[in-house]
Amino acid sequence: MEKKRVLFISQEISPFLTQTDIANIARKLPQGIQESGKEIRAFMPRFGCINERRHQLHEVIRLSGMNLIINDVDHPLIIKVASVPQAKIQVYFIDNEDFFKRKATVTDENGEPFDDNDERAMFFGRGVLETVKKLGWKPDIIHCHGWMTALTPLYIKKLYQNDPHFADAKVVYSVYDNAFNKNWDSNFYEKLKFDGFDEADIASLKEVDFNTLNKLAIDVSDGVVQGSEEIDPELTEAIKTSGTPSLEYYPEESCVKPIDEFYDQIIEELVID
Repeated sequence: MEKKRVLFISQEISPFLTQTDIANIARKLPQGIQESGKEIRAFMPRFGCINERRHQLHEVIRLSGMNLIINDVDHPLIIKVASVPQAKIQVYFIDNEDFFKRKATVTDENGEPFDDNDERAMFFGRGVLETVKKLGWKPDIIHCHGWMTALTPLYIKKLYQNDPHFADAKVVYSVYDNAFNKNWDSNFYEKLKFDGFDEADIASLKEVDFNTLNKLAIDVSDGVVQGSEEIDPELTEAIKTSGTPSLEYYPEESCVKPIDEFYDQIIEELVID
């Protein structure tokens, strides 16, 4: 029987970025899922604060070289890769000088979110999907972690739904308590229209805050996982009322088995349907 394939797309992964729920779970989960018998791939942004020499990142020339147009501007896509020590897994990094060169993740030295976080999220999500296509690898499950991945379910379900690499993939979105406190660019809606989205699909994103973004990801995904022990009550209610299958919070040390079973449940239910 062919192994099921799980694509992990995460805002952060330890040991490259540490000390957050996302980074720790996104480190433990791919290893555990791989050890359970599934095939995995893992992606994250190559933030400028990641020490490339220490973690031995190197560019994958055969995957780099594409350009992605974001808001009518061409941005070169660079792919790098590194191994996680003792885990027998590789992590692919989405890189671009315009978006990820700065020596920070999503906020400046004063803790203020970067003005272009919307475009960075667009570039990251599309960069992962285009790279997976170039790899010729068809995932059964795509598991997104963190708000920087929240647009990715929308891309998969609306713009890539007829692509043979993703047409049968089921999307799982993990909701974390990692809110940003600044609304996205007021032109974000127009940027998505330029990308090719129908107005009806993005109507809720005319004004984007953290909860609005997460609610859309919840609605368009095939499964939702509560990634942090406590999340905004508004998002808890959104999960309950969405009708999307959901999994309660499990701490890092015990999350692998229930999430692995959740993947199988989603695959089996949707095959039966």
